[in-house]
Amino acid sequence: MNQVYDRIILNGQVVLPGGTYRLDIGIIGGKIADISESLADSPADEMVDAEGKFVLPGMIDIHVHFNEPNFGHWEGFATGSSALAAGGCTTYADMPLNGNPPTVTPEALALKGELANGNSAVDYTFWGGLVPGKLDQLEKLAEEGVRGFKAFMSNPGGEGEGRFREVDDLTLYEGMKKIAALGGFVALHAESDAITSALAEQAILEGRTDARAFVASRPVIAELEAVNKAILFSEQTGCEVHFVHISSVEAVELIDRAKKRGIPVTVETCPHYLLLTDEDMADIGPAAKCAPPLRGREQKEGLWRLLAEGKLDVIASDHSPCPPELKLDESLSFLEAWGGIAGAQSSLELMLDEGFIKRGIPLHKLVELLSAGPAKRFGLYPQKGQIAVGADADLVLVDASRSYTLTEDQLWQRHKVSPYLGRNFACKVTTTLVRGITVYNEEQGVNPVKQGQLLLQPVHAPQQTP
Repeated sequence: MNQVYDRIILNGQVVLPGGTYRLDIGIIGGKIADISESLADSPADEMVDAEGKFVLPGMIDIHVHFNEPNFGHWEGFATGSSALAAGGCTTYADMPLNGNPPTVTPEALALKGELANGNSAVDYTFWGGLVPGKLDQLEKLAEEGVRGFKAFMSNPGGEGEGRFREVDDLTLYEGMKKIAALGGFVALHAESDAITSALAEQAILEGRTDARAFVASRPVIAELEAVNKAILFSEQTGCEVHFVHISSVEAVELIDRAKKRGIPVTVETCPHYLLLTDEDMADIGPAAKCAPPLRGREQKEGLWRLLAEGKLDVIASDHSPCPPELKLDESLSFLEAWGGIAGAQSSLELMLDEGFIKRGIPLHKLVELLSAGPAKRFGLYPQKGQIAVGADADLVLVDASRSYTLTEDQLWQRHKVSPYLGRNFACKVTTTLVRGITVYNEEQGVNPVKQGQLLLQPVHAPQQTP
């Protein structure tokens, strides 16, 4: 007797680790139970025809700022995760800032977990934080399942007395020793504060506060100085380092050389560094302001070359929203405007549009950066990040023949600010499934029942028997 599937996805162009093939996918109990050339005659509770569409593993976005607790008015789990679901993302890792208190103690972690529970459209996990004065909290966070700890090598900004603080060199070094012993890893915002702060102050004194002054205040050398120091610390402590939102060719090459010497480092970039330039930032305005800043066209093209060469590990959104008045108020200079790009909903479509459709990069190569690489970095692979028998049925259907122009009414995030508004996309996410459950389709929108699950596994939790 044939097994009865909960759902079968038929006739899709399925993106597997080795290539793209016309296949059917059978789902039972939230898992991929079968991948076959034909399941059309198999019994199932539901059949989904994916004719003419690509079926990819859901994107795993390991760099988002949903700002809870107490700054949900900047974004929040419900709205931020809805944007991700609409954009084909099935799992995310929320950063320890800009919520207040930041996630640097078990108590703050528990509070964040309470706020996310029942409010996330897709599955999720949490970063911890490495900040001065909290080294004694690292082991406690690790016991709760935290494996990734974010640190800033420059001033992270933000509001509130208890806001996230940058690390000094000694805190970073001692923290990395502790985190290595705990089996965790550090994610670093790598920019030299000594360089960026001095240049920003100089620009203000000279009355230069526009977009070009902002770019000049955060030069590539500031990124390289911090990356080089972090590589040294990694080599000395044995601590794994994940470099977030790297913006320059030189920094990627520096990290790649460290990898080849056996130093345990990985590198992430973001869609905005691959799609936009400093000229775009000047034209679009503060909606395209981020740190590190957008670079010139030569850097953008160089990052695509390095992507094709396999020198990148992760692509993540660094979704960092704020209320419009902190971004777009005309009384603010460019230097004063909040520095963060809100683009989580567009990440997957941007990469498929520009990378696959326009540049011809094979889909399975892009999926390695959008899904498998992030899953591996966070210890979620092979349960997540690939289409394989036994993996979670986290799937996204994309119509690569559908073009549309992004408008405010299509955005699911809290504030309708995006540097991609008005941009024409050559592909469209039509359906997103998390563990076999439809969390988004273009007809009904985002499923109002938020069934995302927390993926942290506390060390002291009893082991489940098979």
